[in-house]
Amino acid sequence: MPSQKRATVYFDPTLHRALQIKAASTERSLSDLVNAAIRTSLAEDAEDLAAFAARAKEPSLPFEGVLRNLKRRGKL
Repeated sequence: MPSQKRATVYFDPTLHRALQIKAASTERSLSDLVNAAIRTSLAEDAEDLAAFAARAKEPSLPFEGVLRNLKRRGKL
């Protein structure tokens, strides 16, 4: 296992209790659950940033035009 870094994190009491219950029911440590959740969140952020970068050169559309088009097609 790679070296671990220690940090102090303050949880809302209800969230902390839910994490403790999930850790016990899944036989995983609280640290493992938190690390997994953070990895997932960061991966989602990376996917979003990649999608934004891929579409950065697309032309922008005026909101009013998009709205008219949606209404014309019966979407609104």
